[in-house]
Amino acid sequence: MKLSNLRKSLGAIGLSVAIGLSSSVLMGASAPANAADDTITIGWTAWADAEFVTKLAKQIIEDNWDHKVKLQLSAIALQYQGLSNGSIDAMLMSWLPDTHADYWSRYKDQVDNLGSIYDGAKLGWVVPAFVPEDELGSITDLKNADVRAKLDSKITGIDPGAGIMQLSEQAVKDYALSNYTLQSSSGAAMTAALDKAIKNNKWIVVTGWTPHWMFGRWDLRFLEDPEGALGGPQHIDALVRKGFKTDYPEVARFLSNYHMPLDTLQHYMYIAQKADYKTAISDFMNEQKPLINEWLGQANSK
Repeated sequence: MKLSNLRKSLGAIGLSVAIGLSSSVLMGASAPANAADDTITIGWTAWADAEFVTKLAKQIIEDNWDHKVKLQLSAIALQYQGLSNGSIDAMLMSWLPDTHADYWSRYKDQVDNLGSIYDGAKLGWVVPAFVPEDELGSITDLKNADVRAKLDSKITGIDPGAGIMQLSEQAVKDYALSNYTLQSSSGAAMTAALDKAIKNNKWIVVTGWTPHWMFGRWDLRFLEDPEGALGGPQHIDALVRKGFKTDYPEVARFLSNYHMPLDTLQHYMYIAQKADYKTAISDFMNEQKPLINEWLGQANSK
């Protein structure tokens, strides 16, 4: 099945799994988010890029406006649902056009898209560079019995509600990889498994994406995807609930201008991984003042 035929099937998988796992996290909010208490609630997911751009946005908003920002950790499916019913104000991790295609088709008329935060992101299956490319250079090579044995018939994934996991489930079918197990875990567990495999010079395939700090730490490469099962270049957009632009016009303009180069983002994500997010955000605030001033100057102009 080609990517263009996936959109209906993906949402049924991801939405039901994510709601089953995380409904108590996000949907515990009984009242719609609004400007009355001057607190902006932003949904986020425990992915390296999502954590950095969301925490950076929180810092900038609280430094420049009289608003508190509450970060609500939840599955992606619940963030879309939360925006649609007003229980959260914003999310900064809408992967379009492919990865979140089904979520977008469900909720696009119930949310506002403020534009892209970064472009050129990529999803795929990733291996350490020491794995010989002539033996495992493409997803099609996974059908080789010797390759499968070296990988213990396993592909290491992340949280089951993530778009890359939905696409990966379909890729297993498209490439007839029924002898493999696509293991769900988390972003942290995936990188821990990758770290262990590299230290032991063992083969491993993980679900990966750029931007991600792991490409700064290790020498990695994407497997070729001749079927296009995992999609093409993606842009990551900021979404807000209906009415947010009226309630918080300057913050909405800031989020509309909140765009950074992919290599800049990945650099500070790596700092966050080596130290912590507080350090990475502090470094960004000190070193990227012209970029921040550009975002804020446009946001505060009429």
